[in-house]
Amino acid sequence: MKIKYTLLKEEKNTKARLGKIETNYGTFETPMFMPVGTQATVKTLSPEELKDVHSGIILANTFHLWLRPGEDIVDKAGGLHQFMNWDGPILTDSGGFQVFSLAKPKDITEEGVHFKNIYNGDPLLLTPEKSIEIQNKLDSDIAMSFDECVGFPHTRKYVEESVERTLRWAERGKKVFNNERQSLFGIVQGAEFEDLRKHCVEELVKMDFDGYSIGGTAVGEPKDLQYLQVEYSCKYLPKDKVRYLMGVGDPIDIVENVIRGVDIFDCVSPTRLARHGHFMTMHGKFNVKNAEFKEDFTPIDSECDCYCCKHYTKAYVHHLIRAEETFGQRLLSIHNIRFLIRLTEELREAIKEDRILEYRDQFIEKYYGKK
Repeated sequence: MKIKYTLLKEEKNTKARLGKIETNYGTFETPMFMPVGTQATVKTLSPEELKDVHSGIILANTFHLWLRPGEDIVDKAGGLHQFMNWDGPILTDSGGFQVFSLAKPKDITEEGVHFKNIYNGDPLLLTPEKSIEIQNKLDSDIAMSFDECVGFPHTRKYVEESVERTLRWAERGKKVFNNERQSLFGIVQGAEFEDLRKHCVEELVKMDFDGYSIGGTAVGEPKDLQYLQVEYSCKYLPKDKVRYLMGVGDPIDIVENVIRGVDIFDCVSPTRLARHGHFMTMHGKFNVKNAEFKEDFTPIDSECDCYCCKHYTKAYVHHLIRAEETFGQRLLSIHNIRFLIRLTEELREAIKEDRILEYRDQFIEKYYGKK
């Protein structure tokens, strides 16, 4: 079946939304944070560990799975769920972010985007049709339209052209989409220009996607501009469809953008930070490699209920990370993902009780140590 989104409540003082998403693999409340499993695995973690931290939807990367092992291999395995032994819902991105991160402007054509294979240097062309074909074979629960993600800074003229290209690509992809088990999301672009965001939303809604993503954020713009882009997008998006903010995982950004009407988030940050020894708590972000933790025999976070915090100390994880042991990275990854999921759980409770602005103020005071 297609996913189904139900708006359960709007917070009375803001645009924050409590909702639920029904999928083939269960029903989940929003706001929600989605861990990123780029190569059909969340780095260093097992599916069982992801379940233990209460993960709902997880994300996999279309571009990288296209190159290795190839969508046909995944299809032969029975789709991503069978291939990676994950019995929860999966969202696949379209490869559009790789347009931003790997391609140059000259590589972007009306047909699609020209790349070099990052593993062997072979020339590649990723088109809207090819992106959808790959995702249909990966058999994720949610597939994304192929779009152009514009970096920052930029000119209005370029953004105007990019929005129109994104809309044409969305229409082309939708025409070839043919997996009845999947839902297809359109992606809203338009940078910081409200009229372009409005235009993009209106044209995508005419195409009647199953949900909508907000793109073009977390590409180097300042936070106030990011929040403005989200406001401009949510202002025009339909209330009965899920809203997904792509690639945003800084805790304060999750809080601020929930207030502006976002339902689901993803980011590689919790596992990336873990690999460098960083851990997040409600009292800020710290690096366990610091000397102050060498003889600290307290949990990573006394307020956390994850496996790492229930069984291990900062001193032990300090030793593991210093010794470059993978187990240390795993423990911090478990904790950091659970932290962001707990954050969204608390945000859901704040929405239920109409105290989201109070929650934000308390979070800022605790996390940054200031009022």
